[in-house]
Amino acid sequence: MTDNEATDLPELPGDWQRALAVVAHPDDLEYGCAAAVASWTDAGKEVGYLLVTRGEAGIDTIAPDVCAPLREREQRASAAVVGVTTVEFLDHRDGVIEYGTALRRDIAAAIRRHRPELVVTLNHRDGWGDGPGAPRNTPDHVAVGRAVLDAASDAGNRWIFPELAEQGLAPWDGVRWVAVAASSFPTHAVDAGPGLERAIESLLCHRAYIEALTDRKPEEYVREFVTETANRSAARFGGRPAVTFEVFPR
Repeated sequence: MTDNEATDLPELPGDWQRALAVVAHPDDLEYGCAAAVASWTDAGKEVGYLLVTRGEAGIDTIAPDVCAPLREREQRASAAVVGVTTVEFLDHRDGVIEYGTALRRDIAAAIRRHRPELVVTLNHRDGWGDGPGAPRNTPDHVAVGRAVLDAASDAGNRWIFPELAEQGLAPWDGVRWVAVAASSFPTHAVDAGPGLERAIESLLCHRAYIEALTDRKPEEYVREFVTETANRSAARFGGRPAVTFEVFPR
C-alpha cells in the first residue's frame, strides 16, 4: 500500500513525556517535523535534539571550519522557536557518516542519557518515494535513520556496548516508539496547524543554508515548502494539515 492509496492516518500516540529527535544535519527536523515538535512542547512534553553532524559540508561557498559554527548557531535558534532548549552534536563528518557500531554506540549513549519514550528520526529508506524514479535519499540520512532504529534497542541491552554502563549510562529499555518523519509509508500523523507558523519561523532560522540553496526569497520559499508539505497529507487526516510519521512500536 503506497502513501497515495492508504486509509486515514490515526493520531500519533500522545501518552509519553520525553522525546529525543536524532537526525544527521541542522535543518533536517525543520524540513521534516518542527510543527509537531511545537505542539508537543506546547503540551508540556520534553523534546531534545541530537545532531550527528554540524552540517559543515552543506554550503558550497562556505568552508567547513566556518560553516560548522554558523550552522550550529542556526540550529540552536531554530530549536528555540519550537520550545527545544537541549541541542547536542556528535561531530561525525558531514557527508560521510558511516552506518556501523560506532554510530549505533553514540546514539545508544544519547538515548541512555535522555531516557526518552519516543525517539524521532528522518527517512531511513533509500528514496523519497516508493515508485520508479523516486528521488534518492542521501547516504547520511539513510545511515542515521537505520542506526537510530537499531540504537533504540541497543540502549536497553546491557550486553551491547557494556562500556556505556561503565561510563555511568545504565541501560534504558523505555523507548516505546521510533517515529520516522518524511517516510513514504506513514502510519500516523500529528496536527500541524497549531505549530505551523512556528515551523515556518523555525526553518527560516537556517537562513544561510536557505540563501545558498535557492534564489527565491527565503520567506517565500520556506512558507511555501512548509505549508505545502503539511497540506499534502490533509486528505488522510480529517482535512487538517499534518506531519506524518512511520511509527515502529517497540
